[in-house]
Amino acid sequence: MPIYKDTVKNEVIKPEISNESTGENIRTTDKKTDIPVKLPIGEAEIRKATDILQKYKTGKKQLEDKIIENEQFWKLRHWESAEGEKKKIRSTAWLWNAVMSKLADMNGAYPEPSFLARAQDDEAEAEKLTSIVPVILEMNNYRETYNICCEDKLKNGASCTGVFWDKNKHGGLGDISIKEIDLLNLFWQPGITDIQASRHVFHVELVDNELLEQIYPQLKDKLGTPSINISKYRYDDTIDINDKSSVVDWYYHSYKNGKKILHFCKFVNDTVLFATENEPEKYPEGWYQHGMFPFVIDPLYLIKGSLVGYGITDIGKDTQIQIDLLNDAIVKNARLASKKRFFFREDGKINKDDFLDMEKDLISVKGELGEDSIREFRVDSLSGNYINVLKSKIDEIKEITGNIDVHNGAAPGGVTAASAITALQEAAGKTSRSIIDGTYASFKKITNLVVELIRQFYDVQRQFRITGKNGQNEYVSYQNTNIKPQNQGTMFGVDMGYRLPCFDIEISAERANPYNRLSQNELALQFFNLGFFNPQMTDQAISCLTVMDFDTKDKILELIKKNGTMYDKLMMFGQLAYTLAMKYEPQTAMQLYGQLQQMGMQIPEPINQTLANQGLQGQHGTVA
Repeated sequence: MPIYKDTVKNEVIKPEISNESTGENIRTTDKKTDIPVKLPIGEAEIRKATDILQKYKTGKKQLEDKIIENEQFWKLRHWESAEGEKKKIRSTAWLWNAVMSKLADMNGAYPEPSFLARAQDDEAEAEKLTSIVPVILEMNNYRETYNICCEDKLKNGASCTGVFWDKNKHGGLGDISIKEIDLLNLFWQPGITDIQASRHVFHVELVDNELLEQIYPQLKDKLGTPSINISKYRYDDTIDINDKSSVVDWYYHSYKNGKKILHFCKFVNDTVLFATENEPEKYPEGWYQHGMFPFVIDPLYLIKGSLVGYGITDIGKDTQIQIDLLNDAIVKNARLASKKRFFFREDGKINKDDFLDMEKDLISVKGELGEDSIREFRVDSLSGNYINVLKSKIDEIKEITGNIDVHNGAAPGGVTAASAITALQEAAGKTSRSIIDGTYASFKKITNLVVELIRQFYDVQRQFRITGKNGQNEYVSYQNTNIKPQNQGTMFGVDMGYRLPCFDIEISAERANPYNRLSQNELALQFFNLGFFNPQMTDQAISCLTVMDFDTKDKILELIKKNGTMYDKLMMFGQLAYTLAMKYEPQTAMQLYGQLQQMGMQIPEPINQTLANQGLQGQHGTVA
C-alpha cells in the first residue's frame, strides 16, 4: 500500500483502500468472515461534517471581516476600500506604531519554560524537561512563530498556535511540530470561550489539485474548484483558486468508557483520505492520547461569549481614521495656501506667458487693464484650533493604546535622572506587562501539549545538545519511560492503578528588561553593603529575607545558607586544628590563634589561659 503525506502537519499516513466507484472507504474484508465491512467514517459522515463546518463558518463571518479589515490598517491601506475622493487620503502610522511598540515589548519578554515536579520522585525528570523543551522549541524556530502570533494577537485580538506530531522529522523518527495557525483557516463552534469546549474543530487549507492527485491517487478526476470558500486577505497578487481544492482536517471528540477521545479525519470534498475511527486497532485511544484539540488560542482583551477578543487595532482604528482625515485636510490647506493662484479672464488682454514668466520685468497688456481681468485666488488658512484638535487626537491614540511618549524613551520635562526615567518607563509599561502575562498563560498550554506529545511518542531515546550550568555545551539522552503512566502495583490484594507523573510549569522572560536588571543589581549591592553575605550574619540575614518579597529571593536565601554552613564547617575544623596544635605544636598554635581571631572565631577562655601559662601568647598580646 502506498504511503501518503499529510499536507498540513506533514505526517505520513496510510489511507484505507478506496472504492473509487462509489467514493466510500471500505475495508476489503472482515478478518473473520471475509465479508466487506463499511467503515465508521464514510461519504455520509463527511457530508454531515461539511454541513457543520459551513455553520461554523457562517457564525465566524463577522470575525473574518474584522481580521481582513485590520490587516488593511496594518498595511496602512485602509482607505483603499473607501469611495470617491477618500481613496486618495494619505494614511498615517500612529496606530501601526502603537502595535509595533507593544510587539517590541512582547519580543523582549520571549518566554522560557521551567518545570517543577509535583512529587519528589519526578524531580530528575523535571530538570531534564527544563533542559530539552527549550531545545525542541528552538528546533521548531519557535521564536519566529512567537513573533507572528504576538503580531496577530495585537492586530486581531487573538492568535492561534498548533502543536502536532510530525512523523517525517528526523528521518522518520518523528518529532514535535509547532506552527502558527491563521484564524481565517480555523473553524470552531460559535459562542464558546475555550476551544476545548467545541464539539468539532476544522482546519481548512487550499492545495493544488495536481499536487493532491500525486499524493492521493484515489482523488483523480474527483477534484474541481474548492468546495469550501475560505476568506482571504486583500493581496497585491492575483491568486487563482480554480485549480485548488479544500483539504479539511477534522478534529472531534467522542467518549469511550467515560474517557474523552480525540479523533481525526482528513478529507477532500466527499472523499475520506484518513480517519482514526477507520483504524481502531492502530488508534485505540484516538489521535492524541492527551485527548485535547492541538490548538491554543491566545486572546488579547476578552469578550463575553467569544473565543477571540479584540486587539489594539480595534481600539484605535476610529481615532486613526479621524487623524487621517484631519491630517489630510490640513495638508491640503497648506498646499493650497502655499502657492498663489489667480482667476484669469479668457477674453482679457493680459499676456499669460509674460505673466507666468517670473524673469520678465514687464508684462504686456493689449488695451485697457481692468480690475476684473485678473484676480488672486485667496485661500484662508485654517485656524490653530484644527492643529490643536489633531494633536489631541494623536495624544488620544497614544493614551488608549498605552503607547505614551515616556514608554518609547521620551522623558517629560524636568526629569533628567536615568533611574527616574527608567522608573517612569517601567510604570508606563503596565499594559504591556498585562498583555505578556496573558501570553505566558497561553504559552503554558503550548508547553503542556509539548510534554504530552513527549509522553506519548518519545519511546526511542534521542540526543539533545543543551547549555550546561557553566555555559558549556552538554549532550544528554532522553526518552519518555519515566513520565509515562507508572504501575503502582498492588497493596493488600488491591490494584493501586497507575500514577501519572505531572509537572507544574513556570514561565519567565528569557532576558529581563533594563529596569529589572538595574533594580536587581542595586538590591544585590545593598545586601552586600549591609553584610547579608557575611557568614557571621547568616541568622540575621535569613530573618530579614524571610519577610521580604522579590523575584530571586529563594536563590539568595539558598546562597546565604550555603555560606553559613560552609563557615560553620570551617570554624569546626579550625577549632580542631587549633586544639591539636596546642597539644603538639604550640608555636603553630600561636600563629593559628591570630588567624582564627581575624576570621571572627572566639576561642574559649581555658585555651587562652593555657597559652598564657606556656608563655606564648595571651589574650591581649605576647607574653615575655
